[in-house]
Amino acid sequence: MVIDNWDEIRTAFQVAKLGTVSGAAGELGVHHATVIRHIDSLEARLGVKLFQRHARGYTPTEAGHDLLKVAQTTDDQFNHLVSRIKGRGEGVTGELVVTSLPGMAALLAPVLAEFQAEHDGLIVRYLTGERVFRLEYGEAHVAIRAGKPPVEPDNVVQPFYEQDIALYVHQSYADRYGLPAEDRLLDELRFVGHDDPANRAPFQVWMNANIAAHNIVFRTSDNDATMMAVLTGAGAGFLPVWFAKERSDLIEVMPARAEWTSPSWLVTHVDLHRTPKVQSFLTYLKDRSKGWACVAR
Repeated sequence: MVIDNWDEIRTAFQVAKLGTVSGAAGELGVHHATVIRHIDSLEARLGVKLFQRHARGYTPTEAGHDLLKVAQTTDDQFNHLVSRIKGRGEGVTGELVVTSLPGMAALLAPVLAEFQAEHDGLIVRYLTGERVFRLEYGEAHVAIRAGKPPVEPDNVVQPFYEQDIALYVHQSYADRYGLPAEDRLLDELRFVGHDDPANRAPFQVWMNANIAAHNIVFRTSDNDATMMAVLTGAGAGFLPVWFAKERSDLIEVMPARAEWTSPSWLVTHVDLHRTPKVQSFLTYLKDRSKGWACVAR
């Protein structure tokens, strides 16, 4: 059976999401009778009940939940498609969506703010997180990713910025525990590390291979938490050199090494790479990054 009335699917999706006919009607801008008619028609066509009706509203049945999952995916893809279409405009206007790991926010947010200030018609959305945003679905115009170079076939990947990393302790740690001799650092320091043993950050891989597990006394789930733990004296931790240079209360106990360096990449989708908005931002970002503590490669 072919479902040829997407209005009914859209209506059912809103009812499942909001739980009431009135809520779905308000979201869709239609009369509540239209919502009921769409649900009844769709259930009749499918030959299955999608909702349990009760005094408080509508609750999806198992079939309703299945429909909700498919409709949610379709709705997301349409929204991402709209974002990609908007990104094809000729000017630096509309939305610019940029993503990165949270640890780069202190570097990127000022650049984004200054770029937006130069383009009054631009709205910046800066999204940070561990997950990989899918450029092919229009989730972002520019992604800044760390680690190995991305390999998706429809993406344009450019080497960007290599972030030097060194090992630091806070002055309060040194005051409390003292600092061991250089040849005893790895055995006697208390360390702050990532909670996920599978984390592939180069410095974390080195830590797992060289530091005894019982010496990693404070474990965190992300880089921001690591910074805060080190700054409160919990232990020695790996921090970006540019960050540490701005803090007089941090003590470098092991200098940056090439094996700890975290490379990053500028990633854009081939469909949007050459649009004026994306090209303008990439040029601006590359120029501004030359002034960072570590030079963009």
